[in-house]
Amino acid sequence: MDISFILDRLAIGEGIWTADRMARLAMLGFTHIVDVQQEFDDTELARAQGLEVLWNPTDDDFQPKHPEFFHRSVRFALSALQEEEYHQVYVHCAAGVHRAPLTGAAILCGLGYSVEEALELIRARRASADFPLVYVESLRRFAQEWEQTQAS
Repeated sequence: MDISFILDRLAIGEGIWTADRMARLAMLGFTHIVDVQQEFDDTELARAQGLEVLWNPTDDDFQPKHPEFFHRSVRFALSALQEEEYHQVYVHCAAGVHRAPLTGAAILCGLGYSVEEALELIRARRASADFPLVYVESLRRFAQEWEQTQAS
């Protein structure tokens, strides 16, 4: 599997698709999965391994993403990371090029990174990550909204 660790307990990659690949993720210590691919819901595969899944599907359609899409993923990932120090989160889409890196960047913003810092870190750790401008603008809107909700 093509997995890129962005932080010690946060990784981004491609689709899981099979029970064997889900078992490998469990063996690697992952406890939570943020599945943003529209193509396949991992929930049943994960249940057999005791992993928790947020299926937050979105299409890789080069259209703006609504802030609530990011909020769902960020809340789930931050809850997992804050609940137990051994929890690890795997964020994926189908190929791990657009949607998963974008969602990973949103999670980093939720952890206090600026949009630029988040994008730079992901680019440095996942060479295949690509951030189309329309997605970056969606991330910026989310980050601004997130900062406002955290300040209040």
